[in-house]
Amino acid sequence: MERTSLHRYATRPGLFLTEDGGADAVVWSETADQLWLSVIEPLDSPSAFYNTATQLPRDSVIPFHEQIAMFPVCSRIVEGRYCRETLFKMEGPNYGMWYVHIPRAWDGMRYGYRASGTWDPRRGVQFNPYKILLDPYAKGIDGKMDIAPEAFSYQCTVENGRVHGSAYGSMSMLDNLGHTPLSVVIDDRDVHKHEGDPQHPHIPWSKTVIYELHVKGFTKNAPWMEPELRGTYAGLAHPTTIAYLQNLGITSVELLPIFAKQTEIGIAERGLTNYWGYSTLGYFAPDPDYATEEARRKGPAAVRKEVIDMVRALHAGGIEVLLDVVFNHTCEGGIDGPTVCWRGLDAVSYYRRRTDNPGMLIDTTGCGNTFDFTNTRVINYAVDSLRYWSKRIGVDGFRFDLAPTLARLEGTFSKHHPFLYALRSDLMLGNLKMIMEPWDLGEGGWRTGQFGVPFAEWNDHFRDSTRRFWLTDVDSQHRGFNNEIGMQEMATRLCGSADLFATDPGRGAVASINFVSCHDGFTLTDLTRYDHKHNEANGENNQDGNNTNHSFNFGEEGPSDDPAVEARRERAAMNMIGTLLMSLGTPMLLAGDEFRNTQDGNNNAYCQDNDINWLHWEWLFSPEKTPEMRRLEHTTKLIALRKSLDLYHHEEFFTVLSMLGLLKPSSRVQWLLPNGTTPMERDWFDTSVRCFAMRLLANDEYDVVIVINGLDRHVDFMLPDDCEWRMLWSSAETNGRQPRHVSEFPKEITDDDDADATTGSVLYPDKPNDSVWTLTIPDGDTPIHQALKAARQHRLAEVLRAQGDHAGDGDANGVHIEDIRTNDAGSGVAASPASDGDATHGTLNGMKNGTPAAPAAAQSRAAGVKSTPAPGSAAGADDARHRQTPTMNASSDDAANDPWRIDGLSISLFRQIR
Repeated sequence: MERTSLHRYATRPGLFLTEDGGADAVVWSETADQLWLSVIEPLDSPSAFYNTATQLPRDSVIPFHEQIAMFPVCSRIVEGRYCRETLFKMEGPNYGMWYVHIPRAWDGMRYGYRASGTWDPRRGVQFNPYKILLDPYAKGIDGKMDIAPEAFSYQCTVENGRVHGSAYGSMSMLDNLGHTPLSVVIDDRDVHKHEGDPQHPHIPWSKTVIYELHVKGFTKNAPWMEPELRGTYAGLAHPTTIAYLQNLGITSVELLPIFAKQTEIGIAERGLTNYWGYSTLGYFAPDPDYATEEARRKGPAAVRKEVIDMVRALHAGGIEVLLDVVFNHTCEGGIDGPTVCWRGLDAVSYYRRRTDNPGMLIDTTGCGNTFDFTNTRVINYAVDSLRYWSKRIGVDGFRFDLAPTLARLEGTFSKHHPFLYALRSDLMLGNLKMIMEPWDLGEGGWRTGQFGVPFAEWNDHFRDSTRRFWLTDVDSQHRGFNNEIGMQEMATRLCGSADLFATDPGRGAVASINFVSCHDGFTLTDLTRYDHKHNEANGENNQDGNNTNHSFNFGEEGPSDDPAVEARRERAAMNMIGTLLMSLGTPMLLAGDEFRNTQDGNNNAYCQDNDINWLHWEWLFSPEKTPEMRRLEHTTKLIALRKSLDLYHHEEFFTVLSMLGLLKPSSRVQWLLPNGTTPMERDWFDTSVRCFAMRLLANDEYDVVIVINGLDRHVDFMLPDDCEWRMLWSSAETNGRQPRHVSEFPKEITDDDDADATTGSVLYPDKPNDSVWTLTIPDGDTPIHQALKAARQHRLAEVLRAQGDHAGDGDANGVHIEDIRTNDAGSGVAASPASDGDATHGTLNGMKNGTPAAPAAAQSRAAGVKSTPAPGSAAGADDARHRQTPTMNASSDDAANDPWRIDGLSISLFRQIR
């Protein structure tokens, strides 16, 4: 074959379409003896290489790998796979690179590589020319790997999904063509330079609120869209989905991995899949599993376009897109894993190996292998992938899974690692949001706060301290044990964790990604429902997942019918959300936590592609106020309050660094005890001190005070008397309460002895807003209307069953679907039209809805619990003394000196009003 000079862009690995109608293929392998580019064409179409390739005989006695070595270009018919394979011998290596130019190439062309070399697994060398390999730079991937002997480079058998054979045995001579995915060419030459693209949101770190979600799980059960869009990239781009995100108030979605993935052998043996996606098959190709059926049918280019359209739709809605990326390991697993790409091209160069035994892989990931980021080519590979996703796809940042693995030199973590410098110095990547998961399974793997500028990091200290303060320490109080978390630890976390992140000049509190729950572990609701994990569905005898969750079930494992238990759980959940959203740093919410999503106690649902992981949305269209709606309203209000306060819109810490690197107090924050005094040194180290306040002082706006009461009883708190204060939000509102001035209570119940012993508080319940936006959706043949109709029918049937009646088609014994309301016990009843009251209005999912107010009986109940007096609930609201007009003990002129009564186990936000 006449050699054609390489295209001028072919300076890095990849396949590049050229102006002459062909392509340059470049691949990296420092240890192979020979590489071939393999192009796969269907048998029922003419070959593009008929006059170029030498046809190999079908029944030759010469082994296949010797035949292909004899010709520069050869082809063969693979009848069993109904395809033709044409192989182009590549030139090289030139500084580890192999090259070839092919005369014809086209969009959608399927291809791969074959590599030959030494077979010596005990020295880490595993070349096998019988295995067609993915292009590491493939922008499209077609197909999945079969768990069959052909998938492995060594001789083995597979029985019931279990592999039998030795990775150190003989080389397999089974061809894997037809059993493994293939690379697909996507013509992404950017002729128009992204004309018409929307501008990236570019949300400042100081105003960022992150929302972690799974593309499929978020919309798989979404009733507001057509079934074919659910669980897809297009579903996430749906206008109603984006409207929900906007109304929630988040600024950035962090997507669990959407790179092409491959389920590991061990998971597949159990009949499960890698749902989370932390098992990467391709670092340039999006996972087709999350594309619509139409896009998958059209091929990888259509899948890619659906991803781009999703990103553009989110950008148009003002929402950033961050990707969770997994560069620490690949789907090939341990030494006995399959061969799909990197192992077959250059296992010695791609993967870390023991120096004393190169046949053994170093595993700091728990997944069998570890990419070797001491190799410059591996660093280039990761940077090229990140640049592709940011430039071509348009994403706004990345979260790096098990990031210490990417920054190990000679096995030891270093913030001066070349990969970290490559990210910092890149003109494109250096301006994106980059978030590190600062731990792995290697020696010294916990590195929270040590990555430096410009990286943000997940803050596990914030997670654990918040859980312990509001959950396990509450349990300890009830059991008579000492607390573990006191004022000093909580104050540090509220102020942005300067002890961890004030490491470099200019590194601010926003480097701390504060979170209480994430995909890995209990959901927020499950933290309050389960003392122990329940991972039986994973098929690992409940041995997987973390055993230390800092959770508390409030006396009953799992869901409860006891309204007192549910009320205490909901208060605890809102205490944690309140702490998250009132703390300095960058908050991150787990999708579904804002509406009580549960995984039934599974704290490691990585392999559950089902209702355990898929969010449930039926509550959204309920004709009555549900606990999920209440949680959503509180969370939305908190996010809006945070975004409205400029005190949070900065990056520095409230405590500052001196020139000597010592922390010194700041004039921007003051700490107060309930009696209004400043804590003494002994108070900071006394973990029994669980009631305190943080005042944030502003130069150009009003101050705010965050009051935390970690005691299981109410506390009278003196706020600073240099101004008046207005309560903006309190977690006590979840049970129908609010902090109030002590003078607002009737004289006969202001003393502690007269307090409601069952609740620990005597606060007046506010009248809850039981209006429901769904009641005014206009009729129409839309997915939203159909979802609402189904929800109403379902609820009506439940009501009639409870009454012993027979459910009809919308009218039974005079009961209409539209008249379903909520009674004191939180269940649906049929209300007469006369009980509707005045109309209220709200907006959700981009629609304006006038909603009749709920009946008086519904308005008197609190947070969806029965009106039975019980600890932590708002049940005392029905006590006659709570409905009388309060007798004021002080004049309004003395309001600044009037203590506030703070409900037990609550967090509240106050703002200065003069």
